[in-house]
Amino acid sequence: MPFSDYKTALVTGASSGIGAAVVERLCREGIEVHAIARSAGALQELAERTGCIVHVIDVTDRAAIADLANRVQFDILVNNAGVDRPKKFLQADEEDIDLLIDVNLRAVLHICRLVVPGMVARDRGHVVNISSIAGNYNFGGNSTYHAVKAGVAMLSNQLRIDAFGKRVRVTEICPGRVATDIFNHVHGDDPSVRERFIDGFELPQAADIADAIAFAISAPVAVNIGHMEITPTLQVMGGLQTAKPETSAAIYDAEGAKQ
Repeated sequence: MPFSDYKTALVTGASSGIGAAVVERLCREGIEVHAIARSAGALQELAERTGCIVHVIDVTDRAAIADLANRVQFDILVNNAGVDRPKKFLQADEEDIDLLIDVNLRAVLHICRLVVPGMVARDRGHVVNISSIAGNYNFGGNSTYHAVKAGVAMLSNQLRIDAFGKRVRVTEICPGRVATDIFNHVHGDDPSVRERFIDGFELPQAADIADAIAFAISAPVAVNIGHMEITPTLQVMGGLQTAKPETSAAIYDAEGAKQ
């Protein structure tokens, strides 16, 4: 469905990174974009730059989201807001688990609950859920994040079934490493964080993810682009490790080489 068939969009986690890039991209298409985030200053700057309509709302504030959804009929929904607290599950904190479930999964479920029925009633709409490769692949030390992103992946599949027969499209975007400030949000505002995750790597930019989303939205109405993995060319998922019992600390990779 071309952009001309859509009039309004809701983008969460819009104050920076991928969210801000999506707002900019959709505004360029003439969409009335409502941008949600907690940072009033960053949102105001975004509004001045793009002309978007900003709402200083925490995505876990169900009443505020419901009020907005009751006032505006959204044709496009981009669930982008997310947090992470990287930690092996054996050392998981109660607060971290609750935070990731509340922001990364519960909020997505409730926002879809509030917005998608209107799309179905109007026979028009596009839901874009920003998930992660963590929803489809396993890597160490991030168990709760993997679990909630897998939930978003399954929700994305299920939404299409629940909206079957209507022109409501659903796209799950699964980024790998992207050059944004999310790593500073997660690991602290320290120069070493950028050196560890961004400097020296060839990484997709936030604008690249926004362009991929625009591609999915602008596809003909008969086309639903359901799942997109977007990773650096020089990043791969997978890998196998084998450990010996605790009497030996040696760890061996998939080829049997000692690590």
